[in-house]
Amino acid sequence: MPEFAGLETIDFLSTEALAVKLLHAGFEAEKEGRPKPDSLPPDERFAAAKADPSAFAWRLRLESGGNEERFRDYLERFINEIDTTVITALIIGDCWNPGLANDRPDEVRDLLIERSAEFPALSALFFGEVIATETSKISWVAQSDVSPLLATFPRLSEFAVRGADHMAFQGIGAFRLAWNVPRHEGLRRLTLQSHRLDPVVVRSVLASELPALEHLELFLGSADNDGARPADLAPLLSGSAFPALKNLGLRNGQDTDELVAALADAPITRRLAALDLSLGTLTDKGARVLLDTPIFRALDRLDLHHHYMSEEMTERVRTQFTDAGVDVNTNDRQELDEWDDPGDPEDLGVEDDWEPDSYLPAIID
Repeated sequence: MPEFAGLETIDFLSTEALAVKLLHAGFEAEKEGRPKPDSLPPDERFAAAKADPSAFAWRLRLESGGNEERFRDYLERFINEIDTTVITALIIGDCWNPGLANDRPDEVRDLLIERSAEFPALSALFFGEVIATETSKISWVAQSDVSPLLATFPRLSEFAVRGADHMAFQGIGAFRLAWNVPRHEGLRRLTLQSHRLDPVVVRSVLASELPALEHLELFLGSADNDGARPADLAPLLSGSAFPALKNLGLRNGQDTDELVAALADAPITRRLAALDLSLGTLTDKGARVLLDTPIFRALDRLDLHHHYMSEEMTERVRTQFTDAGVDVNTNDRQELDEWDDPGDPEDLGVEDDWEPDSYLPAIID
């Protein structure tokens, strides 16, 4: 993530990351026939950030699998080396791995709260910016009750969280994203990213009084296995929640067509300037509702990238919304998965007319 809260990001490297960087510098020196350096050369960008910490969004991230520096020591070193009193944007990245000998998400949260006095200007916080990879899925990102962070930092205008609906570790317990924020006066942007949002979390968010909230993003994920469904969004769709809301993202949904149908008749849609349905499963069925409902053409922006519309429908949507003055994104069209040679259905344990469920959101695990 190159930017957060409108600021360029800068990493405050862990001791292990610094050691790895020095090791690589040694390899390069050997290849070029130079002596191995004893220390890293000056980093001009980091020096500029250190001179003006308020001009950057600072990221804290420990090395995956590392055990030389715990988060408490890492945070203290950050506070001692950087003037954190002027920092406005902070990203807590991969700083926990809740095994038996590692920091846990609730411990990282509590340590940040413990040192909150060192961040009096903080207005934007991303808690859990763990990068998903083939070996580290978003569903593996353990989380915690993030409510105390909102209570501790009343000046926050932007809050983002990434993590699973739950993670369980033998002998430790479950790590589940939870939200219980009765009211927050200043929050303007809220983002919850998950492969599948628990409907309890969705309903809790929508029950919060957030009078200043203008931008809301929910990564809904799969509606199977007790995931959130459009019915859980009733307070949002009715317009009773978040009176200042202008930008809405219902992203990574497995039932985007159903979401479009609900939005077509929803009072909230009349207030929106931007609607983001990206990373989802929009098909021609949902696209026809978009085309047939005039209220959608009153939007300033409509993001549909990652969808299952046909080529013809994709072009119709792009043309008609562009002609209406809407900035529309129809990139990343998906093809249905097909089994070219499925073999003997009996070997697969399925019926002859079995078809795979191919309409999947972008993030499924």
